[in-house]
Amino acid sequence: MQKKFYFLFIILVCISCSEKKQNFVVILVDDLGWTDLGYTGSTFYETPNIDSLSNVSIQFTNAYSSGSVCSPSRASILTGKHPARVNITDWIPGSNPKNKKLIGPVDLNELPLQEITLAEVLKDNGYKTFFAGKWHLGDEGFFPEDQGFETNIGGHEKGQPPGGYYSPYKNPKLTDGPEGEYLTDRLTDESIHFLDKVDKEPFFLFLTYYSVHTPIQPSKRHIDKFNQKLYNLKTKEVSQRIEGEGLTRLDQRNPEYASMVYTLDENIGRLIAKLKKEGLYENTTLIFTSDNGGLSTLKKEYNSVAPTSVIPLRAGKGWLYEGGIRVPLLIKPANYTGKKRVSSEPVIGHDFYPTVLSQAGVIPSKKQDIDGVDLTPLLKGGEHLSRKELYWHYPHYHGSAWTPGAAIRQGDWKLIRFYEFDSYELYNLSDDISETRDLSLKYPDKVISLKEKLRDLQKSMNANEAQLNPDFELKGSSDDKE
Repeated sequence: MQKKFYFLFIILVCISCSEKKQNFVVILVDDLGWTDLGYTGSTFYETPNIDSLSNVSIQFTNAYSSGSVCSPSRASILTGKHPARVNITDWIPGSNPKNKKLIGPVDLNELPLQEITLAEVLKDNGYKTFFAGKWHLGDEGFFPEDQGFETNIGGHEKGQPPGGYYSPYKNPKLTDGPEGEYLTDRLTDESIHFLDKVDKEPFFLFLTYYSVHTPIQPSKRHIDKFNQKLYNLKTKEVSQRIEGEGLTRLDQRNPEYASMVYTLDENIGRLIAKLKKEGLYENTTLIFTSDNGGLSTLKKEYNSVAPTSVIPLRAGKGWLYEGGIRVPLLIKPANYTGKKRVSSEPVIGHDFYPTVLSQAGVIPSKKQDIDGVDLTPLLKGGEHLSRKELYWHYPHYHGSAWTPGAAIRQGDWKLIRFYEFDSYELYNLSDDISETRDLSLKYPDKVISLKEKLRDLQKSMNANEAQLNPDFELKGSSDDKE
């Protein structure tokens, strides 16, 4: 009789375990470049904790942000929709220079409350929801707490820390810390404190570091380490090349930026250690990525050198060349027993929404227009998705010297359209990841087919458009910088 009760108890325990909801931790870094990490090739920056995570995760080598600047990418992650469908296609509030050939379209300055965010869906399904860090999706009334997050630490309308990385922060959603406190440390502390409170409830922790966005302010703990590393290099000069009206940095030799990356890595290590200590790590899906490419290209007129390089990719943040949209992505699924696995399948930021809901066992409403694709087949070992194309829509000017345009990737083919010049460039990424050989004249039929597909996708999402500027004059220039 005792054995029967014992086996019944074991069965009930197993059923309880199988029904336990998994947790989700999404770590979104601001402006982190594709090659800013050790596991993606950096030798000057050091990221031992992220590198360790990469060895127990699925590495996506063809991962993209939904936009080449922050607000569109963030809106897409939270809604599962393409930025064009949400009508947030520029950083908020963006810039619209009046003396350019084109006038950028009017897009939204906040994520509409009628959008059903990932946090709202998970909250409605029993999850505790927590947000810390950069928001940049609207002002008062459109903050994280208005979009499904029960807790908001530091999320407000600004795209960079208004007081810099050291307290006092001048952030209405973040109390000042002690003198010398560093923002990246503080946001991690707050996330760790949240984990102390979750008890046995499933949770969604969305940690969106302000780092490594400008202003570039080094961590005082680690700046000496990287100053010495720079001193030991044989070549210390910064090299750049022309990209349109901008300059692209070609080397990673900025010790201040390196100290920010190192501190970021240190804090991610702290968060993972806390998850393990509390017995939460195994049952947690962890997603690590960036909101757009690294800041490696700036307009010449700024007389400023960008802080990082994403070579071999072309250009950087703001551009629809690979440097502006290809990002690092690691996903460690809950209860993942496999070792490092590399996926070359193209994926994009708005895929996280349906993927997380799928992993949580939540079926979204059929009324929702979700443009992302569930990545679960790839997480389970599959190699391909049924999706044929990815596309990007950025009809605005940007401080990186980008001019309004759009791009589409189909297989290894990528077409970029530049509205100001009414021109197209065609590349094959399989043997030209640096996008140096324009094949548009050699393959005119491919240009036509991709051009038509791009137009169809834009039309299906009611994408906004830039317009000719009737007051355009050839002389003079002025622009704002994000």
